Amino acid sequence: MVARKTLRLASPVLGAILLVSVVAAYAWEGTGARVLDGDSFRVQHGGRVDTIRLYGIDAPEYDQAGGPEAKKLTSALVNGKKVTVAPMDTDRYGRTVALVQARGVWVNAELVRAGLAWVYPQYCKAQPLCRDLEILQEQARSRQLGLWRDNRSAPPWVWKRQRQ
Repeated sequence: MVARKTLRLASPVLGAILLVSVVAAYAWEGTGARVLDGDSFRVQHGGRVDTIRLYGIDAPEYDQAGGPEAKKLTSALVNGKKVTVAPMDTDRYGRTVALVQARGVWVNAELVRAGLAWVYPQYCKAQPLCRDLEILQEQARSRQLGLWRDNRSAPPWVWKRQRQ
């Protein structure tokens, strides 16, 4: 039982490493700059600035419950720090959708682990990474971390529809 739990906790790191190794040829490094919200920020590299959207997750909007906390965690992880960006896609706004690592921490996974982001099932398709993120989400939910303290918290894609 303990061995299984240890593997499940380590699994997200292993899944992300496996996935990034596949896209490593496309990964690049930069310095985290301005954080826009919990799941998007700017990175300076090679004399330019790119906007990054974290792959597979959706953090609360800034004016949604948990939004400021998600932005604060993302800021602590990336602002002024060297980051490795592994692009997965480009979104309709031209942002690079990516897995991001800073100081050995996978930012995407850390937000989910802290209960400050949801796995975004419509866009999280890469396996085993997305399955690992779902495990982290269930662990955060069972421990009632962050967003999971309130049973009524809604993912941003639902929250936005409710406000229209």
